This record gives sequence, C-alpha cells and structure tokens, in this order.
Amino acid sequence: MTQARADTAPRSETLQPLPAAVLWDMDGTLVDTEPYWIEEETLLVTEYGGSWTEQDAHSLVGNELVASANYLREVGGVPLPAEEIIDRLLERVIVRVRAHMPWRPGARELLAELNALAVPCALVTMSYQSLAQAVVATLPAGSFRTVVAGDDVTRGKPHPEPYLLAAARLQVAPQRCVAIEDSLTGVTSAEAAGVPVLAVEHLIPIPPAPGRTVATTLDGWTAADLSALIPT
Repeated sequence: MTQARADTAPRSETLQPLPAAVLWDMDGTLVDTEPYWIEEETLLVTEYGGSWTEQDAHSLVGNELVASANYLREVGGVPLPAEEIIDRLLERVIVRVRAHMPWRPGARELLAELNALAVPCALVTMSYQSLAQAVVATLPAGSFRTVVAGDDVTRGKPHPEPYLLAAARLQVAPQRCVAIEDSLTGVTSAEAAGVPVLAVEHLIPIPPAPGRTVATTLDGWTAADLSALIPT
C-alpha cells in the first residue's frame, strides 16, 4: 500500500486491530530538533574555519552520530576525534532542548492517544541516550516502554538493527508495528526491519514506494489511522 497525503489522515471504514507497537523516531519526528543540530554543526565548523552548507547539513539528517561526526571531520574540516565532536554537539543540543522543547505538530496528541489505548511505544533514535532521556523526561511517565538510542546499537540507521532491537525489547513482530520517521535514512532502516512506515516529511522529501505512506504532518492522525497502514 502506497499512500500520499497532504492534510488529512486516511480513514479506514473497517475496524482493524491496533498496531502491536508504534516505533517513533525522535529528531524531526517527535521533536523539531533538526534545526538545533544544524545550527550547532554550523557553529562548530565555523569555529575551525570551515564552511557548512544547507546541503551538508541535510545530508546528515537521520544518520548515526559517528557517521555525522566523520563527515564533519572530512568535509567540515573539524580537527577533533569523532567522539569529541559527538560529545560537543550533544551537550549543546541538550542545552537547547532543556530551554525549549520544540514538539512536532500532532506528535504529543498521537502519543497520548496510543498510551491511553495501551499501545506500546518505543523511541528509536540515532541520538544518544543523554539527549533521548532529556526529551523523554518531559513526557508523562511510561510514554515510551523502551528507548533505543545510537549508543545502544552496533549498526545504526539505515541498518535495520535499531528497529529490530526495539521490536525485540517489546516482544512484538516488526510487521505488526508501525514506524514513524522523517528521514529516508530512518525509513530505510524501518523498512529493512519489515516495519510498515509512516514517513512524515519535514526537512527532506521522502519519495513514495510500495508499502510506504508519506504524509506532511502528524496533526490529525489517530491510532486507528496507524492501524490501517498494517497489511492484512
């Protein structure tokens, strides 16, 4: 099933079982932190006399942090070890998040409905646990049953490991879940794990593909709408 939508979620006329779980990306999907990352990347590159373009920044959206740090070293000219680059960026983005949490439209409302219906939710992010926990701490306790972060996996997105780990922790079949993503890297990871995907475009266009639903916002989406994305 391939769907594209602009302003309204698909409405199923038949009642379908709820997803076994909903697996959420974080940056750009649950919270609009991508601008924070881009600003801090730009500041770091500029600090060492390099140049950083919008194209450079967008090429890193959804990537595992080690890959992004290596790109900053090689293309941005930042002469620091990859782990130090990651630490600096994380520290600065966490400061911004604690000052202002930029929720994506419709995300908290959909998460709250899923929680009320006892649908397990997992956060599956390439940010590290330090940032993920700063976000989770602002939500009601138990909003996410588990958090899979970039420092929990050996192979990050676009490899399927993050989504397979989330499904395993929740003890659910990947094909009975729904993943919500905003980057092609994340979409590729979820699809490789066999998880139906709702791709919510933000900074980067997501091309249509068989079994992929592309939306422009989560605003108005419900648990029943997510159920309709799981093949019968």
